Amino acid sequence: MKLLRGQPPIVKVLTGLLLAGLFLLPTVVSSPTLMQILILVIFYAYLTSSWNFVGGFAGVLPLGHAAFVGIGAYTSTLLYLTFGLSPWFGMLAGGLLAALIGVIIGLPTLKLRGAYFALATIAVGEGLRVLVENVEQVGPFAVRGPKGLLINLVPHAPLSVFQFQGKAPYYYIILIMLLAVLYLTQRMMNSKIGYYLAAGGEEPEAAEALGIKVSRYKLIAMAISCFLTALGGTFYAQMFLYFNPKSIMGIDLSYEIAFIALIGGRGTILGPVLGALLLRPVSELTRIYLSASLPGLHLVIYGLILIVVMRYQPKGLVAPVKQLFERHIIPYFDKRRAKNGAPAEETD
Repeated sequence: MKLLRGQPPIVKVLTGLLLAGLFLLPTVVSSPTLMQILILVIFYAYLTSSWNFVGGFAGVLPLGHAAFVGIGAYTSTLLYLTFGLSPWFGMLAGGLLAALIGVIIGLPTLKLRGAYFALATIAVGEGLRVLVENVEQVGPFAVRGPKGLLINLVPHAPLSVFQFQGKAPYYYIILIMLLAVLYLTQRMMNSKIGYYLAAGGEEPEAAEALGIKVSRYKLIAMAISCFLTALGGTFYAQMFLYFNPKSIMGIDLSYEIAFIALIGGRGTILGPVLGALLLRPVSELTRIYLSASLPGLHLVIYGLILIVVMRYQPKGLVAPVKQLFERHIIPYFDKRRAKNGAPAEETD
């Protein structure tokens, strides 16, 4: 695979074992609760990786991405409930609509810097949520305002309905979606667009002076990010079969996505995955055992973890993990290979 070209043999072996383990995991996990947590970990890693296209590479901090999750969920669900359109096609329609709205929002907001952009995205995201909460009907579509949308369970549903009896199919779907977005992330990082975004994010004036149209490439990243995020919204709707504006478009979801990226390592391939592996189990366990007495505690825990990580690892958890591999694991296996007569391979 091109993704692993030039990597040390141990990295290739560990990657293969990890992928095999991920695909075999549902065969050994029998607890529905544990499967649900695993699905949510991968789901949030997917959302954060999608956010990473604009929040990591474009050098801005969007805090309203839950709006695009909601656009994907509402678009596919309304098309299914109103016209019977398969959610698989509705997923693509929601992604395209989210990309269009993202570009429209990005045209004025991506010219802002720092906290001003973050505040603008909060305002837009919350504005869209409030709008949906106060709309009952749009033409033939019954939006139902704050009551949300309920998708009827179809017994023995065909594949086109995007409903399954157990948790395993949802696990495999979101896992494939995550692997696809990680592949796109890697391609983006090593493409012309990725280099231009990196230059524009760090030194926008210098990049503009060199002839790089920073705003254009940030809009491209925004469109890709919004499209992918909306696909995740459809997945959420089809897995839970019910959602409302607060659950799917609330600002706490936007904050969680940003927290996961910042703690894991924004602008990296594996940062969102590491952040989700750490934070989502904490969030789910907090909600299971403390949600009644201390609602929102998981966000407080996120904030505390973020403070510690930013204090000691400002580049996120991906930095010490990378150092561990480069300084200890790879040299150890290189020495083992050398003792066995195989030449040690140099890392790029």
